[in-house]
Amino acid sequence: MSNKTVSEESTRFDGSIPEMYDQHLGELLFEPYAADIADRVAKRRPRKVLEIAAGTGIASRRLLEALPRGTALTVTDLNTPMLEYAQHKIGADGRGAEWRQADAQDLPFPDESFDAVVCQFGVMFFPDKHKGLREFNRVLEKGGALIFNVWDSLERNPVGMITHSTIGKFFRTDAPDFYQIPFGLGDVSEVRRLVEEAGFKEIVIETLSLTGSSESPESAALGLVRGNPVINTIRERGTANIDEIVRAVARAVEERFGARPLRVPLRAHVVSAVKP
Repeated sequence: MSNKTVSEESTRFDGSIPEMYDQHLGELLFEPYAADIADRVAKRRPRKVLEIAAGTGIASRRLLEALPRGTALTVTDLNTPMLEYAQHKIGADGRGAEWRQADAQDLPFPDESFDAVVCQFGVMFFPDKHKGLREFNRVLEKGGALIFNVWDSLERNPVGMITHSTIGKFFRTDAPDFYQIPFGLGDVSEVRRLVEEAGFKEIVIETLSLTGSSESPESAALGLVRGNPVINTIRERGTANIDEIVRAVARAVEERFGARPLRVPLRAHVVSAVKP
């Protein structure tokens, strides 16, 4: 699938989205990979870690659990509502983490400020991925590590494909295409090229299949429809009933994967690289 152009509409995680995202998509999509990426970062034993596109802090919490107490962690996201939700949720467990609103394509940090940069499922949303990865390189010390993950294609992540196709049935024309953004960077050769062109070496890309879970198809559907910017597009179109879409997604997910407890297959690429 070709990489879709990323619009401002596709990166706006505000309103009720942070809560829906965290409560209904955390275990379904993000927790399994958060544990993995935090473990990979901790094994590098970094001193100063920058997390980019932290969202509601799902990977942030795992990083705080995995990293030694002396490690400095700076947590950033483009969307202030997501970052505020994460900071409030983690609360005292943040034990000194620094929280900063930041655009990944124009990071507000000096050159060589960190010895590890981590990004969970964020690179796909960068309007200019080359610029974002060059910024990762700029703020890393020589010998510093970059670790990030991206989803494989929609075709290899059936819960995303089911949601995308079900939503599309409610629109005769101009159906929301949000789901083509997060699942639009599944080509490993394209990912490797982006990382190489940003100046990184020792690039390793591992395709990792894990299992997501949810208490029910209904809970999953709430997150899949109301927990990401596709809800903004549906509202702006103004031609479809949101509750009907949620129910349709729940039925389609249950038909494919069963009911309680819901288990869905996930597939993503995990990238590690070093700044020479």
